[in-house]
Amino acid sequence: MKMYDNLLAEFKREQTGYASIAIIPQSCIGAVAAMMLLLSGLTPTNLILLFMVTMFCMAYNGAVLAQLKSKTTFNLLILSVVFSCIVIIAHLF
Repeated sequence: MKMYDNLLAEFKREQTGYASIAIIPQSCIGAVAAMMLLLSGLTPTNLILLFMVTMFCMAYNGAVLAQLKSKTTFNLLILSVVFSCIVIIAHLF
């Protein structure tokens, strides 16, 4: 929890810069997750996961554009990146 608090404090200190810089890798990771899902077939499960990956990525991008509170934006960034990475790892094996 201490690491989370330290990262959040740093994110709050320079939110505009960090949020803007994080959009590119977060979107790229989401795009890779979407590609993995589409390459493994159009099953209902994959389509639901694709929807969730897309919504999490768009939620973070929207939070940055809307300049929401730092904690909300940071939590959406973590959620989006972690979920996309889980999808990628799950489809590699």
